[in-house]
Amino acid sequence: MLLFVVHPVGFADPFDRTLPPPQIVAVIPSRYDATRLPGKPLADLAGRPMIEHVYRRTAAARGVDAVVVATDDERIAAAVKGFGGIVMMTGSAHRTGTDRIAEVAAKLPCEIVLNVQGDEPLIEPETIEAVIAPLIADPMLEMSTACVALLDRSDYANPDVVKVVKDRAGRALYFSRSPIPHVRGRDSGSGPFKHLGLYGYRRTFLLKFAALPQTPLEQVESLEQLRALEHGYRIHTVETKYDSIGVDTPEDLERVRRQLLAGTVRT
Repeated sequence: MLLFVVHPVGFADPFDRTLPPPQIVAVIPSRYDATRLPGKPLADLAGRPMIEHVYRRTAAARGVDAVVVATDDERIAAAVKGFGGIVMMTGSAHRTGTDRIAEVAAKLPCEIVLNVQGDEPLIEPETIEAVIAPLIADPMLEMSTACVALLDRSDYANPDVVKVVKDRAGRALYFSRSPIPHVRGRDSGSGPFKHLGLYGYRRTFLLKFAALPQTPLEQVESLEQLRALEHGYRIHTVETKYDSIGVDTPEDLERVRRQLLAGTVRT
């Protein structure tokens, strides 16, 4: 059984301007009214709400100075405060999670903002650290994300599993719900890769990105990261060995519960 010391959730308030400003802040957008699984942020997983699992795993990543949940729901806010987390109430009219995060980022004095999906209760701290690393290494880089080798062939054709293709330098070429790349004949070993919904941004770029108009490919694929590519911005993609389960359906929730009960993942 994998043992994991739970990281304390207490951080200095990143909005307090009397304190030294944090450099890296992770923001977790969280909505109650999900179409396929309403109330999923508060779904019980091994005795804790799902949002707490996401928060604690994010807090365990080295380099993260603060974690904030961004929500428009008082029930989620109460749950976060209940386990000692930091929460900011946001507007209810946001089109995307990025828009919600940008509202929070506008009030933060930090350099880097992480977008950690609120429905990824098994996200590995090491994956978050990997997304931070290129932003630290390259001051000109504006956006980063993560991918993992797609080993389950059934996921290749699953439109709920987003695929990414990238160039030799790790820059994303395209994201799609369709099976990409198309493997004709012998597999070249260059994919496919599953995209993990985790992003790092320069704060200044995030505010600019959220203000950009939506683009045709973004709308047809329903993938907001394509907005950045269509507007000519670069997204650096790091490969990780850690897969994760995005909880979108009751079946996904049960898969996570089974893994937690089996002790095959960190809790």
